[in-house]
Amino acid sequence: MSTPTPSKKYLTADDAKHIALPWCAVAEFVSVENAGSEDLYLCRATFPPHEAHLFHYHPGREEIIYVLEGQAEQWVGEEKKLLGPGEMALIPPGMPHMTLNPGPAPLKFLAILNNIRGPEPMVVDCFREEPWVSHFTPIEYPPV
Repeated sequence: MSTPTPSKKYLTADDAKHIALPWCAVAEFVSVENAGSEDLYLCRATFPPHEAHLFHYHPGREEIIYVLEGQAEQWVGEEKKLLGPGEMALIPPGMPHMTLNPGPAPLKFLAILNNIRGPEPMVVDCFREEPWVSHFTPIEYPPV
């Protein structure tokens, strides 16, 4: 059985696909479309102070959040921990989680997910549901 070969073996900053989300800027490096990866996804997210990716989960996918700069208030399920550079969270498949930049500096981290061709949707928001809405209630919810 042969192993598929990614279309790119080396990536530079110029290879990143840039995505502007309401809460952060994403530089997508490894994906099916960008690097030909069959199973992995990697992006660098930059959160301004006090922004958050509210509670969500990834069906059938594990995730690693690896902090590069700043601090992350990282929730995994109903447990939270403040992470700094060089620290990470390992998030099991289907586990609700949230990342918040408590400030005052920008937060930069790598998000690495496996099983990229797994079940759709890739991200399911659950921040409006209990018990997650009770743990963190933003001033204004993003539009549905």
